[in-house]
Amino acid sequence: MGKSKQVGNHKSDKKKNIAKTWKTKRRTKDLDQIHADMLPANAAKLLQQEVDYDVTGCAQHYCLHCARYFVNLKTLKEHFKTKVHKKRLKQLREEPYTQAEAERAAGMGSYVPPRSVEVHTQQVEEHMDSTEAPA
Repeated sequence: MGKSKQVGNHKSDKKKNIAKTWKTKRRTKDLDQIHADMLPANAAKLLQQEVDYDVTGCAQHYCLHCARYFVNLKTLKEHFKTKVHKKRLKQLREEPYTQAEAERAAGMGSYVPPRSVEVHTQQVEEHMDSTEAPA
């Protein structure tokens, strides 16, 4: 008797959810989470982080709006000029969705259009560049 043909295996779950795997591979923070990070108390903590060698750029160069770390100050400044960053700023101009707005949409109140929030690119301090070696 020969070996029977293998019909399935335990790893077939990964093949079924390939679309979900690709969608969540580079998942970033949602806009409402970023709005919470933009509050002054949270923003100060994120922009003045301790040195962490496990994070890109030792966690010293962080874009608050895109929730991304960068290798050095130069790449962070270049990122501020990119289309990706500008699109994110435009998305953040709209007030985050709230539970009250969800209830109004369900018919438990009258419609109130979302307010616009003023968002500007974060200020970059030159002392953030002190971790780089001189060229």
